[in-house]
Amino acid sequence: MKTYVNTGNKDTRSGFGAGLTELGKTNENVVALCADLTGSLKMDEFQSNHPERFFQVGIAEANMMGIAAGMTIGGKIPFTGTFANFSTGRVYDQIRQSIAYSGKNVKICASHAGITLGEDGATHQILEDIGLMKMLPGMTVINTCDYNQTKAATLAIADHVGPVYLRFGRPKVPNFTAEDQKFEIGKAINLLEGTDVTIIATGHLVWEALEAANKLNEIGVSADVINIHTIKPLDDQAIISSVKKTGCVVTAEEHNYLGGLGESVSRVLSTQLPSPQEFVATQDTFGESGTPAQLMKKYGLTNEAIFEAAKKVIARK
Repeated sequence: MKTYVNTGNKDTRSGFGAGLTELGKTNENVVALCADLTGSLKMDEFQSNHPERFFQVGIAEANMMGIAAGMTIGGKIPFTGTFANFSTGRVYDQIRQSIAYSGKNVKICASHAGITLGEDGATHQILEDIGLMKMLPGMTVINTCDYNQTKAATLAIADHVGPVYLRFGRPKVPNFTAEDQKFEIGKAINLLEGTDVTIIATGHLVWEALEAANKLNEIGVSADVINIHTIKPLDDQAIISSVKKTGCVVTAEEHNYLGGLGESVSRVLSTQLPSPQEFVATQDTFGESGTPAQLMKKYGLTNEAIFEAAKKVIARK
């Protein structure tokens, strides 16, 4: 069984910051806008290196989206930065009308997603943003799993023409993907080959899926683990190919089970390959204050939860 090594816990928002810094040096059309959270979004270095291309909009997220949309008309590639809740829920009308409707080349970069924002609580956490963004026509939706992948995705979306929602987080998590990886939008990554159950995970749950696969292996269960970093466009073929082998699937995400990755996978399976599925996700609830680890455990977003869901879904085959 292939193993993955954690090279050290790092926050994914720093991966975004590193990618943006590199883009600042290599692509003069890249501009950055922030809503009074430069340090939290790790945009400081870009600001220092390119003050003429950095725009501090202040706590005016809707205005930031409108400015970003306008900048694309002049050929700029704007990267907006704020918390995921403020990147989506607070400004959904502006994204829909000014960016998505006309296909503006804006990169909406959202940190502190999900419940791992932690102590700031439900008003700052968001568990419905993937659903909001994936329903917008033409919007690409990406949810990265570690520092290296977030940096690679940040570089890749600059070359993609069209609106993108890039989702990442605050806590330090295992960094285990390749430093020199090439990020392919819409292309799932098969991390482990297995025959008994498919585990499809995104974001912070990818490492948990690998941990669950190790535990399953100890009891003689072979898991096929897929990293779905791009939720839209979804890699339908990767899902179908895996579930044809295993006959069942567990989806895992730091998001509401309504509207997230799990429902996207269900759509693929229901129309092409009806199969048993279990969801590891939040159950139609808001979050609360607590440490990231406490909240992940309380809301069942752990390798133990994936392990139990795998056993359950195998029994349903």
